[in-house]
Amino acid sequence: MRKPAWLGLGLALACISLAPFVFAQAPAAAGLLPAFRPPASPLVAVDPYFSIWSFSTHLTDRSTRHWTGKRMRLFSLVRVDGRTYRLMGSESGLGIVAPARQLAERVRPTRTLYAFEAGGVRIRLSFLTPDLARRLRILSRPVTYLTWQARSLDGRPHRVELYYANTAELVSNQRGEQVGWSQPEVSGLTVLRLGTVAQPVLAKAGDFVRINWGYFYAAAPQSARAQAMVGAPGKLLPAFLRTGTLPAGASAPAAFPAGNHSPVMAFVFRLGTVGEQPVERHLMLAYNERYAVEYFHRRLRPYWRRDSASAAAMLVAAGRDYARLAARSRSWDRALMADLRRVGGRRYARVAALAYRQAFAANVLAAGPKGRPLMFLKEISSCGCAQTADVIYPESPLLLLVNPKLLEYSLIPLLDYARSRRWPYPWAPHDLGTFPIANARLPSRMESMPVEETGNMLLMIDAIAQAEGNAQFAARYWPLLAQWAKYLRAHGLDPGNQLCTDDFTGLLAHNANLSLKAILALGGYAQLARMRGQRAAAQKYRRIAQDYARRWMQRAAAGRGPSRLAFDRPGTWSQKYNLAWERVLGLHLFPAGLARTEARFYLRQSTPFGFPLDSRSAFTKLDWESWSAALAGSRAQFRQLFAGVYRFAQHTPDRVPLSDWYWTVDGSQTGFQARPVVGGVYMRMLMDAAIWHKWARAK
Repeated sequence: MRKPAWLGLGLALACISLAPFVFAQAPAAAGLLPAFRPPASPLVAVDPYFSIWSFSTHLTDRSTRHWTGKRMRLFSLVRVDGRTYRLMGSESGLGIVAPARQLAERVRPTRTLYAFEAGGVRIRLSFLTPDLARRLRILSRPVTYLTWQARSLDGRPHRVELYYANTAELVSNQRGEQVGWSQPEVSGLTVLRLGTVAQPVLAKAGDFVRINWGYFYAAAPQSARAQAMVGAPGKLLPAFLRTGTLPAGASAPAAFPAGNHSPVMAFVFRLGTVGEQPVERHLMLAYNERYAVEYFHRRLRPYWRRDSASAAAMLVAAGRDYARLAARSRSWDRALMADLRRVGGRRYARVAALAYRQAFAANVLAAGPKGRPLMFLKEISSCGCAQTADVIYPESPLLLLVNPKLLEYSLIPLLDYARSRRWPYPWAPHDLGTFPIANARLPSRMESMPVEETGNMLLMIDAIAQAEGNAQFAARYWPLLAQWAKYLRAHGLDPGNQLCTDDFTGLLAHNANLSLKAILALGGYAQLARMRGQRAAAQKYRRIAQDYARRWMQRAAAGRGPSRLAFDRPGTWSQKYNLAWERVLGLHLFPAGLARTEARFYLRQSTPFGFPLDSRSAFTKLDWESWSAALAGSRAQFRQLFAGVYRFAQHTPDRVPLSDWYWTVDGSQTGFQARPVVGGVYMRMLMDAAIWHKWARAK
């Protein structure tokens, strides 16, 4: 683990004053927040492979990149009255083109929006990935819409052309891989396609890897009269600079090696004369990976292909749905942002919008046996595991809010493995393999977190029942859940020398927060038994949970001060983020004053960048910090506790997709990036029962 040389200064550095971040717009008026500067901005946020980000403040500062930091270059130019400006990208000859002036950037749950000024024209550029959580057909569709809108700012007409290009880096994992292209005929669309020649489908599993199978598509409506070509950038770009068009006869060979100077896929839109009325064009960026995952040695299609739909049919449907999805996504964003602001304030809403895009971009929806939906998560940037239970767990508040069925689809693969003959233990498994191979690795080769994962599963399944108002999902796995409750009864109150989800801190016996999780999970099991009409089991486990909670208060020395890190370690403390379920699930096992005491203590530990995970180190976890902040007894106190999370996101020097493990002394990244655990930011939303049920039970 990296330890900064200045760490010995401790929390003294936490008192540094933070200069306000100056956004590209004019300074904020009094009482208004300065513009939010994400550490990295999601552009194409579809799944772990089709995930392209801007790692800079301005879209023209650097090349666009995959979440790994490897280049996946997208370019865009605008030509106004014969003069060309850069909108996106900075390399492959674009450096000779002056950047347009970026006026604003906004990240919303389904969209990232930019505004530019160039030559008297306002250009709005938007990236829409319509992650409408209750529309599985749309959610699973691997499409991002890139839209340009232009209008005159000075009252005069302007002649405008748009240029878009991307490299073969989108379909290759390493330089030199042979890439082929084609121009398929699709009804109503102008389409280009890229893909490797070898097509090693699902052949490579791992963490910091990119896809090199399947096919990338860019498609424009034929009504837009776009020019489309795959050719050498040294020919395409000069032609656009001179004429605003692509050159004739400049097509690339049928196959070429991926590399820095390889041919690019390019489109040009001629908008004609643009006045004060906006003129719009859009392009669909799509990826047909052919197979989503391998699950129990069976290759599963993406969910959008459950009825054997072709890529062409998918593109036609996506093109037909564009206007409707754009409007629906705007409505979804407005409604969700309004409730986020109502619950946690504007800073909270901004971070939550970024977390929404990042969490969904780490998942893929597949068609399981008989076409039933299954959602597979990648534990991005920490091991590359598939379906890690203690990563689904911090992500779960987002899924529980916007569609609890998605959490069901995430848990089913783990539950099916746990009740199979291949799993020999009385506790829950950690994961199913290394993404995208989810064949359920041998238990002996799996990281073991018995109390952690067992508690996680019971709590999430109870939360599903509370969200849906019934225990039907739990009933499908009841013998397994009863076995897990029995295990926690025997081992949960005072866990042995085990790992918890914060495995980077090492083994720890008598872990008070892990014990807390087990006790709450036993209370959750009692709730499930009651909902199923099993009164005897409900009463039995309710009494056990109540007794354990009383004993926990004594062992953790919980009272006027903070509770201990471990029962046998006086003078220590840790975030009791698991306590959030006490209020969310209405368990009423612990005194109400426990959460208030913990929250007040976290405030006293706060630095400008938040409060540490525990007394052992100055680092923290963004997901658990959000859960601990949710323990606040008032909206004002929550905003105080969450302020460090916002300041970290706004000011961290590490320009990568939102990290969840960072140093509270200066906001620098400790490790991890782009992980779905940031869905945990939504825990506070679950504490407002009216808002939770409004979203979770929406039709």
